Amino acid sequence: MSFSGLLVQLLNGLAGASSLFLVAAGLSLIFGVCRIVNFAHGSFYMVGLYAAYALAEAMAPLGGGWGFWLSLPLSAIAVGLLGGLVEVLLLRRIYKAPELFQLLATFALVLVIKDAVLWLCGPDELLGPRAPGLGGAVDILGRAFPSYDLFLIAVGPLVLGATWLLLHRSRFGMLVRAATQDREMVGALGVRQAWLFTAVFALGAGLAGLGGALQLPREPATLELDLQTIGSAFVVVVVGGMGSLTGAFVAALLVSTVKALCIWLGVVQIAGIEIAFPQLTLVADFLVMAVVLVLRPWGLLGQPQAASRSQGLREQPLRAPPPALKAAGAAVLLALLALPWAVDAQSYTLVLVVDLVIAALFAASLHFLMGPAGLHSFGHAAFFGLGAYGAALLLNAAGLPMLWALLLAPLLAALGGVLTGWFAVRLTGVYFSMLTLAFAQIIWATTFQWDSVTGGSNGLTGVWPAAWLEDKRWFYLLTLLLATAGVLALWRVLYAPLGYALRASRDAPLRAEAIGIAVAKVQWMGFVLAASVAGLAGALFAFSKGSISPETMSVAKSVDGLVMVLLGGVQTLVGPILGAFSFTWLHDAVARNTDYWRATLGAVILLLVLLFPQGIAGYGKRWWQWLLQRRGA
Repeated sequence: MSFSGLLVQLLNGLAGASSLFLVAAGLSLIFGVCRIVNFAHGSFYMVGLYAAYALAEAMAPLGGGWGFWLSLPLSAIAVGLLGGLVEVLLLRRIYKAPELFQLLATFALVLVIKDAVLWLCGPDELLGPRAPGLGGAVDILGRAFPSYDLFLIAVGPLVLGATWLLLHRSRFGMLVRAATQDREMVGALGVRQAWLFTAVFALGAGLAGLGGALQLPREPATLELDLQTIGSAFVVVVVGGMGSLTGAFVAALLVSTVKALCIWLGVVQIAGIEIAFPQLTLVADFLVMAVVLVLRPWGLLGQPQAASRSQGLREQPLRAPPPALKAAGAAVLLALLALPWAVDAQSYTLVLVVDLVIAALFAASLHFLMGPAGLHSFGHAAFFGLGAYGAALLLNAAGLPMLWALLLAPLLAALGGVLTGWFAVRLTGVYFSMLTLAFAQIIWATTFQWDSVTGGSNGLTGVWPAAWLEDKRWFYLLTLLLATAGVLALWRVLYAPLGYALRASRDAPLRAEAIGIAVAKVQWMGFVLAASVAGLAGALFAFSKGSISPETMSVAKSVDGLVMVLLGGVQTLVGPILGAFSFTWLHDAVARNTDYWRATLGAVILLLVLLFPQGIAGYGKRWWQWLLQRRGA
């Protein structure tokens, strides 16, 4: 651990911070004006890197390094145009939909863009050329440091300065800052919001594309960059403060410096305990975000979000289901009970329906938070994974019978919910969502690296049901029984005092506090209950597959849960079940029939979002109410 080594690592971190700042700056602008949590922003970064590679290769005959240097701004412009096209053709049509449905649309874009890049560029990694004129290294205290990285260190402040001038010394910048504070008032003053939103979205996408293009000599272009980048960008935006470009720059420096320090420290013994600090780089950014949000809920340089006058679709009061709906539910349940005897015991249909039922239980637990409680968790898969690992460890390590492992595993997920919820319920809005994501990533990284207990990246195997459940039909019935009990228990709670208190805390927190409801405590209890039910779904999943791996609690799994709930509809109790069945079945059917299943699935989700902005169940409910009104008239 020499001083020269520390200096080089810090400089390397600063170089990475520049590109990260560009991505985060674009994301912050888009959220500040358009109020969209844009999951596709990482895809724009990825497209920028691929576009720079293609343009540099195409213009290589120009000679003199012109091809490389021209490819950087041209890639940013191309990605900016792509972003503007996306806003005009898709997002402009769903601004009146709830904000979470806009998130669902951007997630579908991630799937479509990934397969489009796969079709155009192939699956192989593409490593770009060195930067002409900056291909060598400079000597810093006896250590070689790439010249191009010094160039990147200078780019970040230059782009920050240029963006600041644009926002503070131009009419466009004045409108952007005004829209960040109160976009409804800007529209009331006669500003054409549609074109303002398009320009901001294109600018944000262009910044992300430039960030990706600048990485051309440093890292290969791969199809995994989209989700890898969006996680870090979210961290920087939230740590710096939503809508603050200066905050995003400071946060990028902070996160990159912490990672550089972890690499420099290496393996250190503290009180006889060996700590490998380089392994912390997997979650260093999320650790920083968790600490900042706990101590300063609005970020380093952020401010509390202004209340929007356009809240989209209002939540309707929960009412007891009509007799017709109860009869339909009973008929579906009877059909599911009869299914094992209608198909072969070894049929793939049974395996698929088990997956559907488990997905429905997981989605119902997340809906309990997102709908009645109004808490939008981005890390719910952590509790699903805790339940799965809990069942596996209780069975294999503790030697408990399968049923005991199945029933006790949700307690481990509930303990995770107790810890995470205690911190998270003190925040609101996107800050709550990001803190749940941070805790989920910390749990995932711990599971991924704790080889002696969790098996590390290999996971745990040999998680088989008891002997009397070797017949898949009996395991199917057990899964159906427990999943049905879990869903009905959540529904019953919603009509109990806790459920009424949760909805009061969601709709009018100040009034709820005034009449004696402890809002934070009530939301904490709801969070823990949802976590335990997700743990039950995870335990069933572990026994259905016979093994478990860290991917079960990854960000992708949490996003799948969000898609299920939003696809079915947040405002209805049967929405998450319909969404889980639809998404899981579509995923299975499409993946088995085409190599470009992501694009097909994304296109289907986009179509459903455009046609049914209230979700499948929400649209069905509106259609049924319209039919009853017409018959009454």
